[in-house]
Amino acid sequence: MENLMDVKKQEQRLTKKGKETRARIVDAAAKLMFDRGVAGTSVEDVQREAKVSASQLYHYFKEKRELVLAVIVYQTEQVLSAQEPLLSHLDSMEALRTWCDAIVQLQIERQCQGGCPIGSLASELADTDSAARTELTAGFMQWEHSIRRGLLAMQEHGELRADADPDVLALALLTALQGGLLLTQVRKETSPLEAVLDAMLAHIRSFII
Repeated sequence: MENLMDVKKQEQRLTKKGKETRARIVDAAAKLMFDRGVAGTSVEDVQREAKVSASQLYHYFKEKRELVLAVIVYQTEQVLSAQEPLLSHLDSMEALRTWCDAIVQLQIERQCQGGCPIGSLASELADTDSAARTELTAGFMQWEHSIRRGLLAMQEHGELRADADPDVLALALLTALQGGLLLTQVRKETSPLEAVLDAMLAHIRSFII
């Protein structure tokens, strides 16, 4: 199997029409894998959803694992871009609260179905596909770094005490978020997500000067 870098280079060489077709395939695969899981989604399912021929699909993705990697990249971009501009300005307790409330509201709108698109892929692939795990790790790191930047900004302008560790707090907040999303998906109510986010914000607030 080609590595992700090879796949990305191949994408860059595509024509405009080729990029549009490839994007339609990835979008269809992402939708199906979110609803049914990776194991529950066949290449034929993606082909039908994207309305492409088998030869078209295999022109862009030689095997299902390549398509899965593309879906991980796609879902990471979708999740993080959907949280902008909130995620890029987490530099105050008010901003952190607004971001957390937005995530809770999204789960309400989704009726608590599906959980986190990145987390769902991770739970299915992390122990079975090292390439997928590497890409998932990179996606979570992007998310974590965005949170960390906001906390560092709070520290730099004197809102957060010097003994606060932005690295630890960012990792803890993202970990809490993922656990909250999972229990919210299982219980079909947002109270687990709200509880853990409230607890983490209270912990961060304890470092406020």
